Amino acid sequence: MPDIIQLLPDNIANQIAAGEVIQRPASAVKELLENAVDAGANEIKLIVNDAGKALIQVIDNGKGMSETDARMSFERHATSKIKNIEDLFHIKTMGFRGEALASIAAVAQVELKSKKEDESIGTYIEIDNSVVKKQEPVAMERGTSIAMKNLFFNVPARRNFLKSNPSELKHIMDEFIRVSMSFPDVFFSLTSNGQEVFHLERVTLKQRIVQILGNSYQSKLVTVEEQTDYMNIYGFVGKPETAKKTRGDQYFFVNNRFIKSAYLNHAVMGAFDSMIAKDSFPMYTLFIDLDPAQLDINVHPTKQEIKFEDEKIVYAFVQSAVKHALAQFSISPTLDFELDPSIQQLDAVSKPFTDEKKSSVASSSLYNTFSQKNQAHFIENRSELKHWREFYEPAQKQSSQFPSSTIIEELPNVLFPEKNIEVSDENSLQQIHSTYILVQNDTGFLVIHQQNAHERILYERFIKAVEGKPISIQQSLFPQTIELASADVAVLAELLPDLHFLGYHLEPFGNNTFVMQGTPADVEQGNEKAAIEKMLEQYKHFSSDLKYSKREKLIRSLAWQQSIKAGKTLTQKEMKSIVQELFICSTPNITATGKPTYTTFKKLELDRMFGR
Repeated sequence: MPDIIQLLPDNIANQIAAGEVIQRPASAVKELLENAVDAGANEIKLIVNDAGKALIQVIDNGKGMSETDARMSFERHATSKIKNIEDLFHIKTMGFRGEALASIAAVAQVELKSKKEDESIGTYIEIDNSVVKKQEPVAMERGTSIAMKNLFFNVPARRNFLKSNPSELKHIMDEFIRVSMSFPDVFFSLTSNGQEVFHLERVTLKQRIVQILGNSYQSKLVTVEEQTDYMNIYGFVGKPETAKKTRGDQYFFVNNRFIKSAYLNHAVMGAFDSMIAKDSFPMYTLFIDLDPAQLDINVHPTKQEIKFEDEKIVYAFVQSAVKHALAQFSISPTLDFELDPSIQQLDAVSKPFTDEKKSSVASSSLYNTFSQKNQAHFIENRSELKHWREFYEPAQKQSSQFPSSTIIEELPNVLFPEKNIEVSDENSLQQIHSTYILVQNDTGFLVIHQQNAHERILYERFIKAVEGKPISIQQSLFPQTIELASADVAVLAELLPDLHFLGYHLEPFGNNTFVMQGTPADVEQGNEKAAIEKMLEQYKHFSSDLKYSKREKLIRSLAWQQSIKAGKTLTQKEMKSIVQELFICSTPNITATGKPTYTTFKKLELDRMFGR
């Protein structure tokens, strides 16, 4: 029998390594941006075409590379940052493993230009499928330009798994935002298909947050800053009224590296406990600095998941710092009468922090532990950490008496004896708690939840609209301009065709703005901008659910956004309209997300309750 084990050719080995490092265009963007930061650049430009599938180019004014270094940078395991095993435990740079450029060269056609300050001429290298095709001198300024073209051109199966251009561009923007957020003292720009999407001048951290997340945060950020001998934390959290239905505006950085940590997120959520609704997420951009020896950042190919040597101390420190910041700045949000009533009733909204509350937080043993020098390792009251375990314990699944919407949709006429309810002029309806509608029928009465019912009505109306019966558009006499955060522009652009079916006539106007030329007739005039912003927020809330199509998510988002909310007092005419329209729906008893629209009380059961 001949020997069967053999070494893989370099180009195949590199492609296998690339499968871990370069999963999509955004993966390459992350690696190239981090290399530019490590090169000491204070000006970094990212250029993409066709959502990175055709071109990803990063241009920086960093220290550049010599001819030898430029050639060596594409070899596997070639790095300037690790010289011995001890260096692995003191990493302060962004990239360090020597895999990025070799991986990129294995799955794309790469052109590199680089020049050092003290050299008169730079180096140009052209690589195709890990093979150097050309190397020659080039005239250029100090710095480096790397252009990768036709990603996955030699791995068509990988290319076929890429998502739509708007989806891939969204991932690129996410990576761009994470790196640019971490280095506000560096100029960053992002240009897509010739149009500049981001232009971020060198600013303070607070200004960078506003540059990226939008002007709505300008006066709604609370400073977080605590220092100890063990670790430091600084950054900003949003005031409670900025909490949203999605966790998109949440950023954790450890030693300036963006990380994903459900554990630390739980700590921040705990600090906001009772201040925001349970289904809402606060905004935060928080930086943790600690000795690199206290953590392991090399536990995942993307380096976005890390391990702390003592995660309980970090958890307690983060939660204590955020609590102290919120108390110190006397958070008392102004009332917003469009807020959900459940939010309006929270103590954080209705009652400002008193001096007693502030002193209570500041005098807690946990806070004192972190505010006294050389005490970070000695947490006196570990009982304050008791809730951290709850995050890891699997939640008990609660059985619901209402089947999922997908099951109910298949049973249109079996479960609904109330389907033929009619409301006569003589039969007045009763609203209780500005939320429920009482409807009498022959066998008893129904209690209808007005928002859930209206969501079902709108959902079925929108389904018909996108299936061939477009909602008529009311042209605006004075078209309104809508300015969005750059990250939301790509989302809205992808939704424009379906929005047109649903009665919204929006046109791009450049520089992150759209013009609202027309809206559905039932959208209140002057409220168009808020309607679109709330729809986008709800759409992102649904975006993590992969089983639904883009169109389905949009319809559900609009149905929620336009529905009559709980807490609104209705007229007899409005109540009758909801009841009549609900019971001509194909599935009147639940919303699209499976919430009940009504429940039934039988007269016989009532008689039995009263001994009759």
